[in-house]
Amino acid sequence: MRRFDLATVDQAGQLLREGGVLAYPTEAVFGLGCDPRNEAAFARIFELKQRPAGMGVLLIASDFSQVEPYIDLEAVPLPVLDQAWATWPGPHTWVFPRAKTVPAWIAGTHPGIALRVTAHEPAAALCRAFGGALVSTSANVHGQPAALGTSELEQAFDVGLDGILDAPLGGLDRPTPIRDALTGAIIRP
Repeated sequence: MRRFDLATVDQAGQLLREGGVLAYPTEAVFGLGCDPRNEAAFARIFELKQRPAGMGVLLIASDFSQVEPYIDLEAVPLPVLDQAWATWPGPHTWVFPRAKTVPAWIAGTHPGIALRVTAHEPAAALCRAFGGALVSTSANVHGQPAALGTSELEQAFDVGLDGILDAPLGGLDRPTPIRDALTGAIIRP
């Protein structure tokens, strides 16, 4: 398993472009990430997590241009976009109607897609190094607590994880809230 830090984040981005699976810090917990359009890498994450198929994941990005291709913009009124933009970059995840080009494995059985433009610099730097939005799902075996440090990551994923971006978490005490962009409904407080 390769270790990266913020000085070598470009190499971590290259690993992701090559189909690798990487653990990285988010606002509250470590996440597992990969290229969302690489079905084999995506399947590896679900295998590592022992997560049931069809659950879907959220995508994290460093700016709106990285998530825009995943949104069915024709189905989203401008005030709805304004509402999300007012919280981004920041610790807010919004579920939007997904574009027809979004592979089904990303959203699972859900009609929408969960997206976040993060202000957490290590995660944002990784998205910039990769050149786009990344899968962001908690780094844990399904049903277990998410990893808060690299030693927990190594114990949970001693085999199958290609690398770790060793950088600090963002300081939140729980994962970001998730809201439906069209209705405002709170999916995860």
